[in-house]
Amino acid sequence: QVQLVESGGGLVHPGGSLRLSCAASGIIFSRLPDRWYRQAPGKQRELVAEITRDGTTYYIDAVKGRFTISRDNAENTVYLQMNSLKPEDTAVYYCNVQPLRDWGQGTPVTVSS
Repeated sequence: QVQLVESGGGLVHPGGSLRLSCAASGIIFSRLPDRWYRQAPGKQRELVAEITRDGTTYYIDAVKGRFTISRDNAENTVYLQMNSLKPEDTAVYYCNVQPLRDWGQGTPVTVSS
């Protein structure tokens, strides 16, 4: 059974940084495209970033240049480094793979002064 566990969220001021982590059991991240999603209050969940099996990365326009997705194959962990955070980045952040597995609990990020 696949279990995804996100961590690293919190409250941060605009312009601040956070690094999210996603640990998994039951899957090996390096064998699948890995993704970070987010769901803001009152909005649908959206894809934020992806890292493919060969390490190619993709970002939505709203986070390009500010967020970096990476993967530690030895630790079987996927990261999302978030810099220059904005209030509109406030959301619950989730990791998953392609094809999708059961969602984890997510980790909340609040950007506010």
